[in-house]
Amino acid sequence: MDAVMTLQINITPNGRMRLPADVRKRLGLAGGGAVYLEETEDGVVLRTANQAVAKAQALAKQYTGGNPNASVDAFLCRRREDSGE
Repeated sequence: MDAVMTLQINITPNGRMRLPADVRKRLGLAGGGAVYLEETEDGVVLRTANQAVAKAQALAKQYTGGNPNASVDAFLCRRREDSGE
């Protein structure tokens, strides 16, 4: 989805909120599921599990240069070498 959509979601006194059915369907949550809440300086972002994984993979790719063989151990080794340990 390229367009930004803004919806008003009301929160009940006990903290529940309801995502409209068409939004749940588009996000693959029609049968239920989980969303991840990220609090940012600009507000709140809700992501599906797939969206959260895709974001994490994109961040990892940034830090590994896209190298599929990158590992935490290799990263730590490079950091130790860079710091002169």
